[in-house]
Order: sequence, then C-alpha cells, then structure tokens
Amino acid sequence: MSRKESRRWTGYGRVSLVALCVPAAALNAASLDGGRYLLPVTVVAVLCAAALLVPRLRWPVAPLLVTVATAWWGWPLLPLLVLALFSMAVDLRARAAVGCAVAALGANLLSYPATALWTAQSYASTLLLPLLAVVVGLWLGNRRRLLEALAADVEHLRIESRLREEAARATERSRIAAEMHDVLAHRLSLIALHTGVLTTKSNTLPAPVAERLGLLRTTSVEALTDLRDVLGALRDPDATRPSSVLTPVMREMRELVDEARSAGQHIDIAADGLPEQAPTTHRLAVYRIVQEALTNARKHADGAQVTVRIDYRPPVTLVEVTNTPGTPSENTVSSGYGLVGLRERVTTLGGHLAAGPAGGGAWRLAARLPHPTDIGQNGTLT
Repeated sequence: MSRKESRRWTGYGRVSLVALCVPAAALNAASLDGGRYLLPVTVVAVLCAAALLVPRLRWPVAPLLVTVATAWWGWPLLPLLVLALFSMAVDLRARAAVGCAVAALGANLLSYPATALWTAQSYASTLLLPLLAVVVGLWLGNRRRLLEALAADVEHLRIESRLREEAARATERSRIAAEMHDVLAHRLSLIALHTGVLTTKSNTLPAPVAERLGLLRTTSVEALTDLRDVLGALRDPDATRPSSVLTPVMREMRELVDEARSAGQHIDIAADGLPEQAPTTHRLAVYRIVQEALTNARKHADGAQVTVRIDYRPPVTLVEVTNTPGTPSENTVSSGYGLVGLRERVTTLGGHLAAGPAGGGAWRLAARLPHPTDIGQNGTLT
C-alpha cells in the first residue's frame, strides 16, 4: 500500500470513529436524568468532533476543547478524549497527551455527580482507556516514523542505484569514444604520413594527381585535428603514456589470456575466423567482454575452468565465456556495474548481451554483434 493510500484509509478510520462517538455521547446523555443533559452534551460533542476532524484545529485547539469538555461533562465525552489523546500520542506529543489526561480527570472531580468520571463503577475505564490511548498511540507513531524512514532509505538506494547505472553507462560511452579516437587518429595519421611521402614526389606525378594528393593530405590533417578537439577531452587523464594508445586493439586476445593464466586462471580459448574480419568496434567490444568475464571469474570463481569461444566471421561477431563453479575470493569488492557498461557498449553496436547461470553452478557471459552491411570481409568499408 502506498503512503497516499495509507493516509487516505487512516482518514477514513478517524472519521468513522469520531462519527460513532457523537451519537454515543448523545445516547449516554439521554439516559441521565430523563434527558436533561441531551442537548448541551450533544452540542459540545459535535463541536469537539468538528475540531478533531478539521486538520487546522487538531493541534492545539481540538485537545484543549476536548479536555475542557470532558472535565466539565464527564464520561459521555470520554471516548472523544481518548481519540484526542491517541492523536497526540501518534504525533509523538506524549507530554501534551499526559497533561491533557491529567487535567481532564483531575478537573472532573468538581463536575456534576451524574456525569462524573470518578464513580465506583467507572474507575477502571477512567484510568485504563486514556492510558491505553497514549501507549498505543506512541507505538503506532514510532512505527509509522520507522516505516517512513525505511521507505526513504529504500528510495534513496533506488535513486543511488539508478545514478550509478547512468554513471556506468556514461563511463562506457566515454571509453568507447576514447578508443575510437585512438583508432581513427592512428589511421588518419597513417593517411597523412603516406600522402606526405607521396607529395615529395609530386614533380614526377601528373599535375591532377599531385593536386589531389595535396588535398588528401591537407584534409586528413584537418580531420585529425578536429577529431582530437572533439574527442580528446574524453581520454583518461592518467593515460599519458604513448604505449596506452590503442591498447585494446594493438594487444592480441592471446596476451590477455596469457596474463590471466599467469595469475593462476585455467583458460581454454578457441577463435574462428580472423579479428580483421570483424569491425574494429567489435574487436574492442570482444576484448572488453572477455576482460570483464575473466575478472569476474577471478573474483567470484577462483580456480574455475574458463572457456572462451570467439567467432569473428560475418555476418555476426560472437563471443561466449563460461566458467565452472569456483571459490569466491576473500575481501572481494565489486561495484556490480561492469555488466551495465558492457550492455551499454553492446547495445550501442546493435547487439545483444546475455549473462546468467548456465546450469550446474556455471556462469555464462555471451554477446552477439551483427556486422554492418557495409563492412567487407577484411573489416574495412566497402
């Protein structure tokens, strides 16, 4: 039940109880001295009920009015006093509730004998009902605030989780952009380099060819400059070493596997096709998927057998990493958002990522990345 619905039903219950107390007070007054107190008690009961139901009068007008009325008219209005004490206790106004109860019961000693609270037959209800109202009200008030605090904590955790997922996606997008910056910068640099070499031989080439080579060199240099201006800010500020450029592309998958094996992991890898048959973005994604899978296996299934299967051949790039059950590493701290970043990367490429149990306690991470229609067999645009 939502907080709004809970408050609505609480309001319905308050109205029902107050509506029952007014006719009860009138009936009790009618039974005294031939109905002598019927009219004044009924009028006072209606006024007290209205004060209890109007939100702006619940504090402090309603408690004061009910206290004075009960002190004067006695037990016919005792149920309304109990409701007022309960409301104050729910709002954690325990001192005020106890003060109103003591004032009403003490002042009623001077009330009319016919309606006095202090009779031999009413001692138990006179003392027990206000006490129960205060105790139960305090319990419900503390319980309500505990539930509200828990609900606020859950909402805070939900928002924090959503923000962490968004941060993981943004980090992965930045990493993709930085990687593509490295890839394109490398290729544009090669174009500029080779066209620069050819332009030194322009005196031996036809004029139109030399002119187009100069244009090609100028355009490639300008494109490289624009690319660095747009995407250079996305580079990791700590990645200042020249060897960090094109790290996921230049390194072979075998190197990643050999490093994991040297760390004690048992890995079986098989690849169909050549990496050059897949687009560069797919090779980057495959590298990241295998890297994340090996890291997770090392953290959560130490000593497990890991199987890596890669297929670079068109029309789709396929990668699947499975590991058998193992022993979780001690003091493992995991953000839990590595798969969020991978799913963002794979989805960006129009693919699908699946992660979950594979039966028998094993774990499976697999991705399917369709090749663009304009990518040829050698991984270049056709």
